Parts: sequence; C-alpha cells; structure tokens
Amino acid sequence: MATYILVDTANTFFRARHVVRGDIDTKVGMAFHITLAGVKKAWKDFNADHVVFCLEGRSWRKDFYEPYKRNRQVSRDALTPSQQEEDKVFWECFDEFKDFVSTKTNCTVMRHPQLEADDLIAGWVQAHPNDNHVIISTDGDFAQLIAPNCKQYNGIQNVTITHEGYFDDKGAEVIDKKTKAPKLAPKPDFMLFEKCMRGDTSDNVFSAYPGVRTKGTKNKVGLIEAYEDKGTKGFNWNNMMLQRWTDHEGVEHRVLDDYQRNVVLCDLTAQPGNIRSIINDTIEEHATPKEITQVGMRLMKFCAKWDMQRIADQAQHFAEPLQARYPT
Repeated sequence: MATYILVDTANTFFRARHVVRGDIDTKVGMAFHITLAGVKKAWKDFNADHVVFCLEGRSWRKDFYEPYKRNRQVSRDALTPSQQEEDKVFWECFDEFKDFVSTKTNCTVMRHPQLEADDLIAGWVQAHPNDNHVIISTDGDFAQLIAPNCKQYNGIQNVTITHEGYFDDKGAEVIDKKTKAPKLAPKPDFMLFEKCMRGDTSDNVFSAYPGVRTKGTKNKVGLIEAYEDKGTKGFNWNNMMLQRWTDHEGVEHRVLDDYQRNVVLCDLTAQPGNIRSIINDTIEEHATPKEITQVGMRLMKFCAKWDMQRIADQAQHFAEPLQARYPT
C-alpha cells in the first residue's frame, strides 16, 4: 500500500500569492515557497511514497455547459493594468515551475487539454483504491472524496480534513468558530447533493432550485428530506425533483433536469463516458517511474534562479519528495 501526495498545483501556487503583501518578486517567492513547503510537510507528516502534480486543461465542462466558469473571464477583464501585469508574471513563473517538476524531478506530472486538475486527482484516487491519498488544495470540491484512505491538506491554513474531522498541524481538533465545538467531519454524499442542488457560484454553475431550504417546512420539502429519500425515490424526492420554476428570462426549469446537469458538472465520479476514458488513459500514460538523477542539485539550481535561499539551505529535505519515483 502506497501513500500518494496529490497536488492541486495551480490552486496551491496561486492561492499563495495572497498570503503576503509586497512586490511581485516577494509574492512569487512566497508562492514557490508555500507550494514546495506544503509538499515537504505532507510528505513527512503522512509518510508518503510519491508526489503527483495535477495541472489544468481548458475543461470539457465548458463544452457541456456554456456558462461554466464564464465569470472567471469577467473577473480577469476587470483587472487594472498593474494587476494584469502581475497576473502575467505569475503565469510565466508558474510555467517555469511546471517545467521544473516535469523535467527535473521524479514526480508524476499530469495534464490533458480537456481535463481539470480535479478530474485527474479524483481519477487517480479511483485508479488506486487500495492506496492512501493526501490531496493538497484549498478547494472545497474535494470534500466529496474524503474517505478513510483519502484526506485533504490545506497548506495555507495548515489544516487536514479527514473522515474523522478537521485537525491542525499539531494533530489537535480544529474548533468551529460558530459552535465553539470541534469542527465536524465532512459528509461527502450530502455535501455533493447540496452542491448539485444549490449550484456553485465560484464556477458559475446555476442552482437547480433557487431558494431551496436545507430543512423543509410543514408544506415544503427541504434538502435534508429529499436527500434522505434519495435511495427509494419516494414522495419527498419526487416532490422536490418534479417542481418547476421560471428564471429571470422567462425560461421554465424542472428541478430534476438541472440537478442531473449539475451532477455531471460537480460529481467527480460522474463525468461522461468519453471523458472517463480520457481520464483513465491519461493516468495510465503517466503512472510510470521516471529516471531523473541529481534531483537535489537541480533543485538548488532552481532555487538560485529564483533567490529561494531558505529552501536551498534545506535542499536535501525539500528534494526528498521530489526524487521519489512512482512505486511499481
């Protein structure tokens, strides 16, 4: 049984830019440092065997559902000239990081033009059911994958999410600020159902039933009641799914139709058959050992180029996860 570190690479790198204030060089340096430090910490804490960096493609979801992530372009168009320049520099530096882990380390690096990193990470977990997995990401979408053999490490907050709860970097339970009690473990199935019903504003996925309540009333079924009835498809399930509503353009929607659309978009095990084949083929193609030598020396050269002295001073420790080959 192996333990894999699965890195949501763009998420980790670009989230890090918001951790520190300063000029562009400071932010880029912090992004490199947080990304590599997160890998090193997860490697040590979870006694890992191999690191897998997952990269973004254009995403098949944009062809399946035209509004998907359209809001991201709107946000980019609204950037000031200085913000656009910073964005450009960050992407150039990210490309250099991708090249480094791809050609100078023994890490597995996966990308396909039609796939998102989420697809590849979920696909890897499904392709290695008897192994353990630690996902490095701040993305809440991965809650649906949490299981006894799969946890998520948020390197920005130093929090690990497991099927038993939320834990800080010392292993203590994270206290919920609202309830003042230990933060409860995710309920993957219900969280996914709720997301498919409510939609996802960050990805511009519209709600299947706008305004739906979590808990129902005497006269109206809520998400909890419908979810509890999902297995039998009884009264509460049908009462919700057969409801109809009209959007602001006068178009009528049936809840079930929009829910099923959102399942395809949001459930990381429910991609269309042709996409599943691409995911499986991409993983099979990349799940082979690389034979890169002198990884520590290559890391030191990379650090010198980007003035990362703190990492260079501990190059041996940072290089350990980068030089581990895919186990056969």
